[in-house]
Amino acid sequence: MDDTRPGSRVEEGRGLSRNPFHFTEGHGNPATAAEITERATVRTGQGEPSWAVGGSYQVIRIIRLATDFWDRDTIEEQERIIGRRRNGRWPDGTPSTERAVFAADPHGRTTPLDAHVRRAAPDRRTPPPMVRRSYNYDRGADDQGLIFSCFQSDLEKGFEAVQRRLQGEAMAKYTLTTGGGYFFVPPPGVSWLDALTKN
Repeated sequence: MDDTRPGSRVEEGRGLSRNPFHFTEGHGNPATAAEITERATVRTGQGEPSWAVGGSYQVIRIIRLATDFWDRDTIEEQERIIGRRRNGRWPDGTPSTERAVFAADPHGRTTPLDAHVRRAAPDRRTPPPMVRRSYNYDRGADDQGLIFSCFQSDLEKGFEAVQRRLQGEAMAKYTLTTGGGYFFVPPPGVSWLDALTKN
């Protein structure tokens, strides 16, 4: 399976790219190495074994996207479903580098209540504690989508919390998860043998 990151670039410290739905991804990631470390790595005091400190929990999902079905919708409808403009700006015109305040739009007149970004992170002041990156894949006309990958210090507070909030989102009918898994990436200098034999 070939994977790509079309339109890959860095803006305001964030790595961005364009997904098969024509939208820019990566705006929600932290912009500094310190923020990335804070969200993605296990810290002392989390109840994890000592060898895990400095490592990260990774989730990978293979997500098939119904691109033909999606492309039948107008750009305005696509932006309503995502909750952002294609260029990353918020529906009210707020720049992509700033956080939308959904509390000022309680009835979803500007950003619909079932929009992807609103469900994923309903309080933009406290984004999900994870770092994500996606790669596009194309295995023919009937199988295109994303290889989604995210890293976090806590699966329950990161990926799993986001997945619970996404239930009932408007974008669900355009996506199908076909594979993936949960992994642990040990910290530098710790081998898999160490991880298996140490407490």
